Amino acid sequence: MSSVLKCISPIDGSVFAERTVASMEEAKAAVKKARAAQKAWARRPLAERIELVQAGVERVGAMNDDIVPEIARMMGRPVRYGGEFGGFKQRADYMASIAEESLAPFVVENSDAFERRIHRVPHGLVLVIAPWNYPYMTAINTVAPALIAGNAVIIKHATQTLVVGERMVKAFVEAGVPEEIFQNLFLDHQTTSALIEGNNFDFVNFTGSVGGGRAIERAAAGTFTGVGLELGGKDPGYVMEDADVDAAADTLVDGAMFNSGQCCCGIERVYVHRSVYDAFVEKAVAIVSGYKLGNPLDEETTIGPMANQRFADEVRAQVAEAVEQGATALIDPALFPADNGGTYVMPQILTNVTHDMRVMQDESFGPIFGIIPVDSDEEAIELMNDSVFGLTASLWTKDPERAARVGEQIETGTVFMNRADYLDPALCWTGCKDTGRGGALSVIGFHNLTRPQSFHFKKA
Repeated sequence: MSSVLKCISPIDGSVFAERTVASMEEAKAAVKKARAAQKAWARRPLAERIELVQAGVERVGAMNDDIVPEIARMMGRPVRYGGEFGGFKQRADYMASIAEESLAPFVVENSDAFERRIHRVPHGLVLVIAPWNYPYMTAINTVAPALIAGNAVIIKHATQTLVVGERMVKAFVEAGVPEEIFQNLFLDHQTTSALIEGNNFDFVNFTGSVGGGRAIERAAAGTFTGVGLELGGKDPGYVMEDADVDAAADTLVDGAMFNSGQCCCGIERVYVHRSVYDAFVEKAVAIVSGYKLGNPLDEETTIGPMANQRFADEVRAQVAEAVEQGATALIDPALFPADNGGTYVMPQILTNVTHDMRVMQDESFGPIFGIIPVDSDEEAIELMNDSVFGLTASLWTKDPERAARVGEQIETGTVFMNRADYLDPALCWTGCKDTGRGGALSVIGFHNLTRPQSFHFKKA
């Protein structure tokens, strides 16, 4: 008996979209079709694969007028921000620009006696399990380089953004990518796990929760299937005494609140040198107090609802627990009458917080953050590292050498200086600890989506 996936809009609780879950037989048929077509795709000239992928990207861009309000209805991001096509295209274009160099054979020797080289060979069939919070940009991180490298791709998107995989595949196929090579499947968790356990894929890329990542690893155990995981985050910011406090407040607050805080690399905790602590707090409160919480389809709205009632309940619980334990909530609820206990959650800044509180330890994934004063780099480093997560850290100082010294001691995947909440496609997007394993984008992204094959030819 087939089941149905339903995308419930956080705007009003209505059903935005529903799709029937693929049966195991239908899923295996898609796998068989992809595998049968993949070798021919890999034999196509690299330039041709690049051209087709970039054409697919442009076709997605042509749909943007429909995509922007669609995202708002599915997961709540305000339409005023214009969707994700800028970052989507930037990432795909960059990976296309480095593909030839990244995938070129590494020649060790080419002499009269020997030819020795290492090639990059596509894995074969890649499963992309994409999240809802940045549904297009997170998916393209793997889809574009996987296809360019010669893999076939099956995408399974989150139920909260149910139609995104469908739209992406439609765009790429219309642009000329063979329909067998890039397919969308609507799958439940049980079927997904069974497919991975059955060794149906050569590589699985998952972006989502820590619990979801553990489930993927359990399913892949013993199959020797490669796995890339980008999981939770609790990203810190550190404002040093020589920082531009205005710029730090603007950027860190935006990094904490944009997308209602629903960002893997969003800022969730901030440490500020005591000498500039009061000034930073004052500026941060002024910025957040000026937000407008409301319907994301309204151009005036700057912060929309959270994607799901469950996520909203967790944010409120963390704030309430922190206040009960002695934290001070600085944002006046009267400024946000749209917060009625449902998916619309007012933003909040907390002071007098400690690392004994869940709000400074558990992933919040919502529009809240705590601020702690510190007296030294050593104290800040200790606090930043006091987390089970490690995705990014944001350092604010005028001294790059100091930032480098501090950054080298932080247990994290990316260190920023004077910016935050950004993904640079030229650098490996990676994390440590419970944030996951592997790496996307950059030359390393291509290496993770291919395997090495060595050639050792004795000529005489």
